[in-house]
Amino acid sequence: MNVSRALRVTAFAIAALASGQALAAGGPALVVEVESGRVLHAERATDPWYPASITKLMTAYVALDKVKRGQLSMDTLLTVTDSAAALPPSKMGFKPGTQIRLDNALKIMLVKSANDIAATIAESIGGSIDGFSALMNAHAQRLGMASSHFANPHGLPDERNQTTARDMAILARALLKDFPEYQDLFDIGAVQFGRRIMRNTNGLIGRYPGADGMKTGFICSSGFNVVASATRDGRHLITVVLGAPSANERTMKAAELFDRGFNSKVNFTNPELAALPASANTTPPDMRSVICDRRGPMPQEEDAPVVAEEDSNVPNLFSSEVMAFAGDTQKPVRTVLGPRAAVQPERVWIGLNPPSEAELAAQAAAEEAAEKARLSKKKATASKKKASKQAAKDSDVAPVIEEGDKTKGKGRVSVTVKPVSGDTKATDKKPAAKPKAQKADAASKAKSATN
Repeated sequence: MNVSRALRVTAFAIAALASGQALAAGGPALVVEVESGRVLHAERATDPWYPASITKLMTAYVALDKVKRGQLSMDTLLTVTDSAAALPPSKMGFKPGTQIRLDNALKIMLVKSANDIAATIAESIGGSIDGFSALMNAHAQRLGMASSHFANPHGLPDERNQTTARDMAILARALLKDFPEYQDLFDIGAVQFGRRIMRNTNGLIGRYPGADGMKTGFICSSGFNVVASATRDGRHLITVVLGAPSANERTMKAAELFDRGFNSKVNFTNPELAALPASANTTPPDMRSVICDRRGPMPQEEDAPVVAEEDSNVPNLFSSEVMAFAGDTQKPVRTVLGPRAAVQPERVWIGLNPPSEAELAAQAAAEEAAEKARLSKKKATASKKKASKQAAKDSDVAPVIEEGDKTKGKGRVSVTVKPVSGDTKATDKKPAAKPKAQKADAASKAKSATN
């Protein structure tokens, strides 16, 4: 397993470095202290990048700002529209007209990363996607996110979407400092809707000691992104990783950067976020060729269950130490993460009030029946396909008619004869019967003549 992972990571690094767009392996990364705003580590932190679903952090900021101003409340009902319901996964799949409270919508959006729920929040608050995007961009400018622009609330592919690691760190700090009472929204391990339990896509939650939020994102053009926060010994840090080649690499690099951040101290030499130099690049690179256009299964947003072993000899090619000190022969430190700790999922629901026990039982029964029907339909479809394939296979086989077959009612247009050993001798004996018959006839005639 280690060898295959090393080969995959090496291939990504080579492809990234050879892409012609100066794609340094691993993409931008940044570590900042929440309290001081001082930068502890930065790699290409102002390079433009496609945000993917970390866009939803700005969607949450706009919604929470509305609540803070008294224009909305957490139990405000939002309505799913036709356009929201039509968006591609990740999604909840609610029917148009379904109503959901803002607090439940935010929990689902931040944990499940549901695009239909993000659009529901946006259309309910901004009147339309464009109207909500205008609110997002106004907040971005006010916060100092000078290199960011948002064209939608969910981060699905749109060339107008872009951000930087620095800008996302600014947004994360603003969320934590402006809305401290809602910090728990970003630290939910899982949510439960009916029988469905949906785990947070952030692989640090429940695995990295002190991890307490925020949000992941992935599209082919961006690679795997994460904005994460963690607290240890009274220090609160934010880490941003953009463009990782897989969910696991994203998680491992973020964990490593947190370790380095907590082991370092802030002083006057550490720059503030606003002081980071601007990038020479003006447009985000497209990572599709090195993320999705390759052999193998499609990359998944969640971490694989297998993590790096403690005694692994595979170096982390996306380690900032490797990139910064390429000539150093010292093996980079790889943070080891165990399996996720068990969490109690938070229940979410549609409608204003939480369902009663009877309603939950009815919902569970309905979901179970729907699942059985789905499996039954899937099984029937598979059986039908199998039967069709067999019928097609049978129709492609020509009948084999052996010599001596007496098939009535069928024209013998095409006959395939199977050779049988000894046929030649049998054929040679048949003509011999004729002289024997002639001899018998001659004898009979002679006898008749004698009489």
